[in-house]
Order: sequence, then C-alpha cells, then structure tokens
Amino acid sequence: MTLTIFPPAAPSRGTTAGPLDVLGVPGQVNLDYAATAPCARVAADAVADLLPWHASVHRGAGALSRRCTLAYERARQTVGDFFGARTDDHVIFTRNTTDALNLLARVLPAGTTVVTFGGEHHANLLPWPPGSVRLPVPADPAGAVRALDAALGELRRGGVPGRDLPVLVAVTGAGNVTGELWPVTELARVARRHRARIAVDAAQLAPHAPVDLTALDVDYLAVSGHKLYAPFGAGALVGRADWLDAAPPYLAGGGATSHVGAATHDVRWATGPARHEAGTPNLLGAVALAAVCAALAGADRDALHDAEQALLARLRDGIAALPHVVELRAFGPDSPRVGIVSFVLAGRDSAEVAAHLAADHDIGVRDGLFCAHPLARRLLAEAAGRSGRRDLPPTALRASIGLGSTEEHVDRLFAALATLG
Repeated sequence: MTLTIFPPAAPSRGTTAGPLDVLGVPGQVNLDYAATAPCARVAADAVADLLPWHASVHRGAGALSRRCTLAYERARQTVGDFFGARTDDHVIFTRNTTDALNLLARVLPAGTTVVTFGGEHHANLLPWPPGSVRLPVPADPAGAVRALDAALGELRRGGVPGRDLPVLVAVTGAGNVTGELWPVTELARVARRHRARIAVDAAQLAPHAPVDLTALDVDYLAVSGHKLYAPFGAGALVGRADWLDAAPPYLAGGGATSHVGAATHDVRWATGPARHEAGTPNLLGAVALAAVCAALAGADRDALHDAEQALLARLRDGIAALPHVVELRAFGPDSPRVGIVSFVLAGRDSAEVAAHLAADHDIGVRDGLFCAHPLARRLLAEAAGRSGRRDLPPTALRASIGLGSTEEHVDRLFAALATLG
C-alpha cells in the first residue's frame, strides 16, 4: 500500500527549482509566508522517506529506533552547522521560535536583566522576567545602536540595581510587521562592549538570508521550521551551553534525566540538549527542518536573495501606486528588508479586505496586528500622520513572499486591490 501524505499539489515554481520547490494548490495565491511558509519539496520527501522507519528516539535497541536516533542527531548537527553553531553550543529542538525564547527565558541566571525593543514580536516581549527593559522603537537602525549603547551603559553604571548581574539583549533579525532588517552585527558589538549577551529572534530572517551565530557574534538564536519551509512543528534554540546546563530542565520527564531514585529529591538531570528535550521528540519535524537547511546550504543564496528583492520591489512599487493604499514602516522607505509588506486601505476594514481577497480572488494575506500589537498600533498611527488620512482602519494587511512567489502572484494582488479603491 502506498502512503499518501499530501493531497495532490503541484510545486509552485517561482524564484527556485529542484529540492526547494514548494508545494502549493493550483490557482491559489499564497502571500502569507511570514505566518507559515509552504512546505518545500525536500522537507516533504525527507518525512516520506523516514515514515516507514518511524520509531522511538534514544530509547530502543531495534533497527528502527537506531535509525531514527541517528536521523534525529544528524538533524541536530545539520541545523547547528547551518546556523554556524560553535563547537560548545547546544542545539535544542523546540516547537517554534516562541517555544525557544520561552526556554531561554526559563534558563536565565537569577537577576538577569533583559533588554528588548518595543518593535518585537510578542514571542520576544512576553517571556522575559519582571524588571526587563523595553526600549522605544528607533527611527532608523543607527538609532537602535545608539539607544542600546545608552541603555547598557546606564545599566552598568548603576542606574538599575544589580549592575553586575547578567544582561541579555533580545532583538529581532527582521521585523515580522515590516520586514525591515535590524542591525544585528552592530547591536552584538555594543552588547559585547557592555559585557552583555545577545539573543536573536531569527524567525523572519532565516528564511530570507544566511544567519550565522559565529559571524554575527551572537549568543543565542531562535528559529521556527514552519517559517523555513518545514511546517512540521519543529524549531530550535541554538546557543551557549553554560546557562542551559546550569538551569533546571524546561520540561521534567523521561529523557531529561541520567538517574531517578526512589526519593522525590533523588534526581540527576542530564546535561546537553537532552536536559531540555524531555518526552518523545518531534523526529519528523527535526528531520524536515534539517532537510531544508541542507538544501539551502547548497543553494545559491545570492541568486535567491536577488530574485526575492526584485519581486519585493515590484510588490512595494505596486502598492505605492494605488492611491488608497498606505504602507507601514518603522524605518526610512529605503531601509533594507526581507519579503514582507504591511499596509492599509483607507476607509476599508482590513479583515473584510482579507476575506474579499480570499473569497473572490483566491489570494491569501494576513490581517490584524501580527502578534506585535505595540509596534503595529504605533505604525498605524504614524501612517495616518504621514498620509494625512483620518480614515485608516485600526488593523493592517500583510503580504509576504518567498520561494515559489512569482510576478503573477503580486500582480494579481494589485489588480484585486484596485477594485476596492
């Protein structure tokens, strides 16, 4: 019997070909990559190949279990290599970026001050302990560097109690509302100067550009497979081992221990990734994520970047040409960004527009505040001020592109939006 995993779907041929083709439904235009990217052919193939062998990981002596354990640990190595993990870093598989950042929040040494910006996704705003510092969204990337330098300087000078305690800077690599790139390298340099660590939410950056912990000189990296063309429920936290090995397990249970005695206190926890991966892991998610990482590692990333940037320019230019559409942005209009554009239609409810695009034009976009409520509300207010429009809605629309997106897709969006003017 042949096992069918996916309904019939053709690869969507856009900016790529081969293993990085993405699965899609003919006739449907998916412009919601920033929420969940379509599945890459290589990820689907990796899952299909392993399914007949699917068994327990780390817990069995049979051939199936041994093969799955090897596949799982190879996936860990592949993901670590792809993101430039150092030899003493841990690669811990999680459910997604939110899970990874919550894990990091749980292992912070006592008294750690976390410094973030107000433009973060909720996953990088909500997990941090009381006393965290949230800096305003700057007007440009250089402003972010200056603001962080000033804030860390104040912390170390004693403006906040516990100036000698650990400090963690947590910042996005690319904003999920606007796609704008944050100056991670410069922020890392500032963090180093002030003896702080830095964690990067790379959920939106990793699908569009190479991300290397060593090259960026950052301490932790959080990613989601479902943003990276591997929508099988796996993500990763990659980074320095010391805080991870010193903290209690994120989850208590089987696989996280090296010894459990009869007494309730007689427990020795494992070190390494196993310490925070209790229970049966998401083997297929890890393998799918690793398959995409390997395929991207072998691809011409410069060519993919150039193709995406050309399509992004077409998308932004087309939106700008519509008189009733206003784009959201935090930085200047020419600030570098990945394939994400958020906008509003004057006088139109965003949820109703999204429903109309789906029902009448087979176009999928996102509407709302994109799990970044403080930033999105600020940008909506600023857009009203720039445009002089008083009829902008309280929520926005977001179109996002990636592998498999085409000129036809964005042109169909323009044509549909034009009918709503």
